Amino acid sequence: MKVWVDGTLHDARAGAVSPLDHGLLTGDGVFETLRVYAGMPFAWRRHLERLGQSARGLGLAVPPAALLRSAASEVLTVNGLLEARLRITVTGGPSPLGSARGGTPPTIIVAASPLAPVEPSIAVATSPWPRNERGALAGLKTISYGENVAALAYAHERGADEAIFPNTLGNLCEGTGTNVFLVAEGTDTLVTPPPSAGCLAGVTRALVIELCSELGIRCDEADVPLGALADAGEAFLTSTTREVQPVSSVDGRPLALAPGPVTARLSDAELSALRGAKI
Repeated sequence: MKVWVDGTLHDARAGAVSPLDHGLLTGDGVFETLRVYAGMPFAWRRHLERLGQSARGLGLAVPPAALLRSAASEVLTVNGLLEARLRITVTGGPSPLGSARGGTPPTIIVAASPLAPVEPSIAVATSPWPRNERGALAGLKTISYGENVAALAYAHERGADEAIFPNTLGNLCEGTGTNVFLVAEGTDTLVTPPPSAGCLAGVTRALVIELCSELGIRCDEADVPLGALADAGEAFLTSTTREVQPVSSVDGRPLALAPGPVTARLSDAELSALRGAKI
């Protein structure tokens, strides 16, 4: 497998990033993951806009879009990938040991890999550790994923495949790499936490909200208690690689419908019909 690092293709097993890179030492970096369909990265503009937003939030220079597009094309071509996960990572670059950055340019890494099949539904576990909706990294897609690693391991230990975070107020926030939507039992209104809850404003999340408007489905961005997820009539996760994935159980408690009728209307068939207009 070949990866692109600062303008050059390298074997993924070879050392191409400095051991003093600030991303490695401190988690100082941002990234985006794009879904590749038939050799073409989907929602490129949206992902690059969010990469820029995250980079500016950390005070990192934003790489030129043309450079990243060229790097992505090189990586997909050299690895012969048509259906894939594409990741763009920008770090603080080689720096002194400690929290302060050095004066070097950012490190830019573009890599891709085949996608594993997505399960038709997913069991989730609620994390005992909250997201800090007021933290410096709230709403930014950074490589500081230690919290996600711990929460996902916690979920796996309990037979679940994703962990769902509350925020410090006890409200529903997000998954380790997903946004959450639910339909309160006895209603047909879809609810998803607002960015102010501390969640990342996902690209697929935005597309689903737009799709709701087109399909006449009411979708509210509103705070709800974490416990509302287990009590939901139906729920689903969204992400670039999962698209729309029904939640089958929460902390071992099955949901009545997976997928439910609202989830079904927002499934891959509907999203696929919009892809050409959403690039």
